[in-house]
Amino acid sequence: MTMKHLFVGLLASSVLTLAACNGASEKKSESDVHTETTVSNESNAASDQGTFSELFSHYQHLTFALSSDNDKEAANAAKGMLEALPKINTEGFSAEQKSTFDDIAADIQEHSEHIGDNIGNIAHQREHLVILSKDFYDITKEFGTEKPMYKIFCSMYDDNKGAYWLSDSKEVKNPYYGADMLTCGKVQEELK
Repeated sequence: MTMKHLFVGLLASSVLTLAACNGASEKKSESDVHTETTVSNESNAASDQGTFSELFSHYQHLTFALSSDNDKEAANAAKGMLEALPKINTEGFSAEQKSTFDDIAADIQEHSEHIGDNIGNIAHQREHLVILSKDFYDITKEFGTEKPMYKIFCSMYDDNKGAYWLSDSKEVKNPYYGADMLTCGKVQEELK
């Protein structure tokens, strides 16, 4: 009988030890998964930081606001561009790219400030969008884009001199005329 009790005791002890080890292993696995997820999320955040995506997002917000005839939202979008601009990581740029970017960034800053400071004067905001759109076009050509962008041209703006803007959609929503001529424009180029 003692041998039987000893065997059952050893068996029970082994089962408990095995269960405890598996439980610790599971807990460790959960901890590892959490750590890996955190590291992965931090890596994704780091790779997102320093790209042009935030800047382009504010530019899209600006064109949408102007196409909706909303000067206050246009000003907010311009302020967002001013906040996004210094976040762009230029460490990997060549000397030529850095010089190009610095020139474009100075231009974006100037025109964003004008748009941000001119609530109530949507015509003035739209005038500055013309130059901003050229800057964003230059960024796209020089540094590429994460998703396709479309250069849309409105031939009637500025006494038929015309102007373009960039959009992440082929759908025309004219920021230069808003509700007056919302669909005036055509896709001239797809940028990838």
